[in-house]
Amino acid sequence: MLATIRDDNGKAATLVGQISRNLMTDTAPQHSLSDLTVLPSLDSERLHLRPIREDDLPDLYAVFADPDVMRYWTRPPMRDIAEARAFLAEIAQHFDARTGFKWGITRKDNDRVIGTASLFRLDTPHNTAEIGYALGSAHWGNGYAAEAVRRVCQFGFEDLALRRIEADINPRHHASIHVVEKAGFQREGVLRERYIYNGEIQDVVYYGLLAREFVR
Repeated sequence: MLATIRDDNGKAATLVGQISRNLMTDTAPQHSLSDLTVLPSLDSERLHLRPIREDDLPDLYAVFADPDVMRYWTRPPMRDIAEARAFLAEIAQHFDARTGFKWGITRKDNDRVIGTASLFRLDTPHNTAEIGYALGSAHWGNGYAAEAVRRVCQFGFEDLALRRIEADINPRHHASIHVVEKAGFQREGVLRERYIYNGEIQDVVYYGLLAREFVR
């Protein structure tokens, strides 16, 4: 299957994807991550996921400086805009190395970034990746996180020919668990005392979604 995606500048990037029945096997992908010269924008029913720009820094900072958003992350809330700028540079480095893709989540009726969605720890030999997401607390309760996660998973399975996408979540973060379960992820186990954050030992619940299980 050929999938043509346009970036925010209108440039077309054609990716060679596997047809659905090949995604259900261990067949190797028919293209490499190097086919992606730009991070493609992705659209869902209500959202536009796009590359994060320099002019998004205030909105990016607002998301990651919010203690409620960062409550279950392993990094503290940002303290100043310089941290957001360094974070943006880190995002670009991961894309250049093809080890991680991070989109800004915007609503179709407003181009301001209200959160992020990511594929990271891309493991080419095994065709796997992890998914991550963050949404500004002012936008909670609207189903935006689940919608963004589903769209990123669709891209991962259909365009990157991933075989499996994983998520690790603090078991007390019930809203995040609801997001991945709504997207079809299955709970696979618990890693006990996996992280230490602010002196607190935290468990992690592992979730996984296989290409053959994904329903658009």
